Amino acid sequence: MSPTDMSSHPITSSEPLQDSEKPSTLAAHKGEDHMMACQPERFINRELSWLDFNHRVVEEADNTRNPLLERLRFLSISASNLDEFFSVRFAGLVGQVREGLIKPSSDGLTPAQQLTAVRERTRQLMNEQQRIWFKLCQELKNKGVEVCDTTALSEQDKNWLRDIFMNRLFPVLTPLAMDTAHPLPFIPNMGLAMVMQLKGEAERIGRGVLIVLPGQIERFIRLPFQPESPSVQRFVVLEEMIALFMDILFPGMKLAEWGVLRVIRDTDVEFEDEAEDLVRSYETALKLRRRGTVIHLDIDSRMPLALAHDIADSIGIAGDEVVIHKGLLGLTDLRHLITDSRPDLLFPTYTPQFPERIKEFGGDCFAAIRAGDLLVHHPFESFDVVVQFLRQAATDEAVIAIKQTLYRTSHNSPIVKALIEAAENGKSVTAMVELRARFDEEANIRLARALEAAGVQVVFGFADFKTHAKLSLVVRKEGGRVRSYTHFGTGNYHPITARIYTDLSFFTCNEALVRDAARLFNYMTGYARPEKMEAIAYSPVTIRPSLMALIDEEIAFAKAGRFGTIWLKMNSLVDSALIDKLYEASEAGVKISGIVRGMCCLRPGVPGLSENIRIKSVVGRFLEHARVFVFGNGRRLPSRQAKVYISSADWMERNMDWRVESMVPIYDTAIHAKILNQIMVANLKDTLQSWMLRADGHWEHVRIGQHPFSAHNYFMANPSLEKDYHRREKQRMLPATPLSGTKIT
Repeated sequence: MSPTDMSSHPITSSEPLQDSEKPSTLAAHKGEDHMMACQPERFINRELSWLDFNHRVVEEADNTRNPLLERLRFLSISASNLDEFFSVRFAGLVGQVREGLIKPSSDGLTPAQQLTAVRERTRQLMNEQQRIWFKLCQELKNKGVEVCDTTALSEQDKNWLRDIFMNRLFPVLTPLAMDTAHPLPFIPNMGLAMVMQLKGEAERIGRGVLIVLPGQIERFIRLPFQPESPSVQRFVVLEEMIALFMDILFPGMKLAEWGVLRVIRDTDVEFEDEAEDLVRSYETALKLRRRGTVIHLDIDSRMPLALAHDIADSIGIAGDEVVIHKGLLGLTDLRHLITDSRPDLLFPTYTPQFPERIKEFGGDCFAAIRAGDLLVHHPFESFDVVVQFLRQAATDEAVIAIKQTLYRTSHNSPIVKALIEAAENGKSVTAMVELRARFDEEANIRLARALEAAGVQVVFGFADFKTHAKLSLVVRKEGGRVRSYTHFGTGNYHPITARIYTDLSFFTCNEALVRDAARLFNYMTGYARPEKMEAIAYSPVTIRPSLMALIDEEIAFAKAGRFGTIWLKMNSLVDSALIDKLYEASEAGVKISGIVRGMCCLRPGVPGLSENIRIKSVVGRFLEHARVFVFGNGRRLPSRQAKVYISSADWMERNMDWRVESMVPIYDTAIHAKILNQIMVANLKDTLQSWMLRADGHWEHVRIGQHPFSAHNYFMANPSLEKDYHRREKQRMLPATPLSGTKIT
């Protein structure tokens, strides 16, 4: 539905088919207990917490401090997030309920109770998305970006669209009759289809027709500029353009009614880890994913009700999973409305700075790392330094071996190209490729084959564990010895996402750390479990017990009357055993401040349980992704004596017990200060993009106050926090007060 249509159809809540509207074969969801809300539970439900995070993303689309097209981008991101939630997490709950599972989650809710709560929350979220979309349409139109109603177009515009339709769409579209002789055609996951009732002049009863919209055709067709308004950008929605020229597809027929539907399928597939050919097993499973069971159906409110019933019946989907929308389906496609031609409606252009240290050594990464450990803060400092590190290794005659993990990377990845070049130059190259990186499995299979063809030794890792550690190891001959250089990251080797994800890259040739990196690679490639690590903790073996021990140390300090302090930064805090240990620390008097971007199952600020814990979330221009764990070591934070770690692991059961992860201690004093006194403090100080988690599980915007502060703006203005690595003890400290209330000195 175009914005002009919506003006006469006010947006109401996205609703499921009511009982009177449900297809006859679909039974109502009955017999489920309602959520218990009598007293605060020990944990917040994981699925509801994820939906709370996506609500914070949606709120950025409604945040008038953001430029208009960036608000549209946030709305698109929230829709994409929700699609993935339905296809993975929601599908999992539906499967548990269908199998009759009743075991409650850590927060005490059974799968059926969770499903009821999730349905309600997702409908509220979808309703909010449509409200904001309608609002943005009006604001964008006022700024010269308009999604037009096709019925109000000039004849000149219609003639132009007719040519586009005939040349680009007509050969592609395939109308499919809907009757007893024609079963409902396959609609791909996240796919859109038009459903219509057509009547001939002599026909009393219409016929149903379905057209699957081709995913290769852009959803929004841009109209030509108007001479009288050259700065105005006008777009037409694909399905409305097709409806406009239905007479070309069906000569002599009249379009009586029409609407759009969108399906979401279960994408959780089983992989045969013990298969003789692992890659072939994954390819087979991925084909099955494309035809996964439909677990959610969105229907445009213009859809003829009888056809909606027939379609839901044919798909075999429960009535509770059918939602009628008054608005635009597939809001993730809104990203196609965002162009560089209106810079006034976008965030100001930001160019990451290349690390000063590398430039001072004339681009020689190895010489710069030999001079001292190096930390790069993405995206404020360029990810190109990681690419250059591997490119230099590929062409350096002194380099004899490269080892690399690959979880997610970009199409035509420069990382992969560097590894291929290194192999072609005769170096020993090993790539640890994780086939099970969700939704990147096909891309990883392709890059694995390309690497193998070039002579790279490709390893797929463990059958039971995903390899999620971010690790590079370069071995180089230097004089009469061999020296190793290592890169530890908190984010993926993905140059595209590195422009919008905040992550840390840590380069070192510290002998203990590089030996541990070699041990970790041996564990991943040859299952050679290290007898002992010198510095690094790793999952699934030592990260959990290491974290438990570090928290216990802070508990002991607090009980002894010293400072017990913990600062944490991560994407998800879900693991119930670690949360219980944090509760124990809070009860002992340890002051804990957490910056948790997404899911948080810990309930902070509960008297007698977590009154010493404060949790915030930062959601803004960049996606917070770095994991940092800080333990005060008996001192008030920040402190030079604090124990600081960076990691690839969130605090989730899967990261602790079912993935290969790394947790790396920071010894270098300058990097220690940079992470603790600047990166962590700036995030704790942020007020412009921050939310606080309350004891009742609700998130509230942090009060901006008289001195608003944005961590992202600060880092863009100060991209290189290590101005002079020769003067490491003179790191500038950013004054702030952490959430725990301890004063920064």
